[in-house]
Amino acid sequence: MIPKYKDDELLAISGIQHFAFCQRQWALIHIEKQWFENLLTVEGKHLHERVDNPDFFEARGGILTARSVPLSSYALGFYGIADLIEFHAVEEKGITLNGRVGKWFPVPIEYKRGKPKKNIIDEVQLCTQAMCLEEMQGIKIDYGYIYYGETRHRNKVVFDLELRKYVESFSEQMHEMYDKQITPKASTSDRDCKSCSLVNICLPKLGIKVTSVSNYINKFIGKV
Repeated sequence: MIPKYKDDELLAISGIQHFAFCQRQWALIHIEKQWFENLLTVEGKHLHERVDNPDFFEARGGILTARSVPLSSYALGFYGIADLIEFHAVEEKGITLNGRVGKWFPVPIEYKRGKPKKNIIDEVQLCTQAMCLEEMQGIKIDYGYIYYGETRHRNKVVFDLELRKYVESFSEQMHEMYDKQITPKASTSDRDCKSCSLVNICLPKLGIKVTSVSNYINKFIGKV
């Protein structure tokens, strides 16, 4: 991919999951810098703390495992950290690693609390990590895994053309909104606001029904 963004224009990879779930949530967190912990976010943070260790590097059965791997893409305009990357020993179509013999194929793995979702927000985030790796390493990555804490199971995610198009589209929208400092109006359609840690900050119900001052006064006077 051709570089499109500079260092000071990169946005957090983790934000694309927020954006895919709710653009207003993403804007509140990443533009307005608002955040509030709830049980779900605390559980998710604890799960990642058990995984995050940039000094961890393990070799076992032809697989090298690295945690908290820095990522960036100047074509998509993202930076962040991969929870875990497995490097599988291959005979061809791999990359070289310092101090290691042979070729290695990187497979990104993201850790999530809970269980698989009905939407693609987790898959979009993992695909973004893969696309960052592709740009950094000059390699095509076809799949990765999401490990869910509730099911204790890995789900394979194939990085097909449709998923990649979502990543590219979200990237463009996120950068446009960030540049213009736009926070979308609240809406409760098609999403579960009750589980959102920002529900008390967002106040979605107030954002749906807007009553003008004149209508309010006329309604009030009519009752007198």
